[in-house]
Amino acid sequence: MTRYICSECGFSTVTKTGKCPSCGAWGTLGPHAEASHAPKSRVEVVSAVSVTPPARISSGIKELDRVTGGGLVPGGVVLLGGQPGIGKSTLLLQACGFMAEAGVSVLYISGEESSAQVALRASRLGIKSENLLLFCGSDIEDALSRVAGDIGFFVIDSVQAMRVQNPDTPSEGWPGTPAQVRTVAQLVIDKARAMSVPAVLVGHITKDGKIAGPMLLEHMVDVVLSFSGEGYSSYRMLRSAKNRYGGTDELGVFEMKEDGLQAVEDKSGLYWNRSDSVVSGVAMTIALEGSTPLVAEVQTLAAPTPFPYPKRTSRGIELNRFQLLAAVLEKRAGVVCGAYDLYLNIAGGLFIQDPSADLAACVSLASALLDRPALANSCWLGEVGLAGEVRPVTRVSSRLREAERLGITRAIISAREKNDSSWPKNMEIKKVNSLSEALKASGIC
Repeated sequence: MTRYICSECGFSTVTKTGKCPSCGAWGTLGPHAEASHAPKSRVEVVSAVSVTPPARISSGIKELDRVTGGGLVPGGVVLLGGQPGIGKSTLLLQACGFMAEAGVSVLYISGEESSAQVALRASRLGIKSENLLLFCGSDIEDALSRVAGDIGFFVIDSVQAMRVQNPDTPSEGWPGTPAQVRTVAQLVIDKARAMSVPAVLVGHITKDGKIAGPMLLEHMVDVVLSFSGEGYSSYRMLRSAKNRYGGTDELGVFEMKEDGLQAVEDKSGLYWNRSDSVVSGVAMTIALEGSTPLVAEVQTLAAPTPFPYPKRTSRGIELNRFQLLAAVLEKRAGVVCGAYDLYLNIAGGLFIQDPSADLAACVSLASALLDRPALANSCWLGEVGLAGEVRPVTRVSSRLREAERLGITRAIISAREKNDSSWPKNMEIKKVNSLSEALKASGIC
């Protein structure tokens, strides 16, 4: 039986129509012949006691290894998505270069660039190794035939540029169509598992920020990484959206330079300008991105408004959360907010979902409304409840140690935090039960 699949959204139907019933695109439904016999699945029986976790393979880039959970897993397939020109190919070519210098035979498969273009980038990055092999072409079957012998790692750049050339296959069509993307991904996964070597697929993203192609692609692979950054900044963020071999809460930060991407060791320096001036409306907190503590500067501005409906604007913290904290501050601490337009910003473009920033946001807001600076060289760590209570946060010890490293001498935390011998000895730690106590301890009320 022949089915018709939409090249835009992957919708499948047995009826040929001019318009896709799912996405509404015209002329995108193409034939997709189904095999009459399903392939037999191979079942491998192993003893539970004999199963041992495979040793991970380092990419040579510590930030990439940390985000993937400790390195690449033999037989695992990673999908790396990102905006055009963000540095996906540069990152992977650097990883290939490091692994090749470590003695691993690496194959870089490029379906978008010529060998001369890849060679120019490799020369700019200073990559020179006989263990790094290059294949340029869009025929995925021809490319995967080169993954043989002692190849220990290979990269496909990109999955949307490769296609199955055999006209007898059901997925015949242009590169990037849902059927082609599924087939290419499945061939890569089968090859990686058969050879027991790690592989990376590069994926383009749509204008909505999602990886182009069928959603099935993200379910097929083992790890999904997102490489992002702003056009005005040289910094790049690497995050994991899916990881079968580790957590998804780690953050890797890189800086794009002329000689390639370099890992940023002091991530807190990206979001704190270390200003010595003390002004109202500013409070510091230590947020967590995975296991990485980041200092964040919460800035708030309060301006009287003549209108009956004051404006609320928040950048870096969810607006609904900011409005909730403003209501708690007015109801539980007696700081009037209704007659002011309120603007909140997390310096440096950092977006915080960690509730530990609640206390710093409230202190910053109260400081702006009362026009009284909070204590200098201080940080605030705590979640604020609707009753005005200050709740404890996770991993407070690592947050306090990061604050001490940056020169912060005072911390205001929840009274429910249990004392720990790992807390900094030279830091003044003040415990509070409520938001009102926190404002008094901060020198605001």
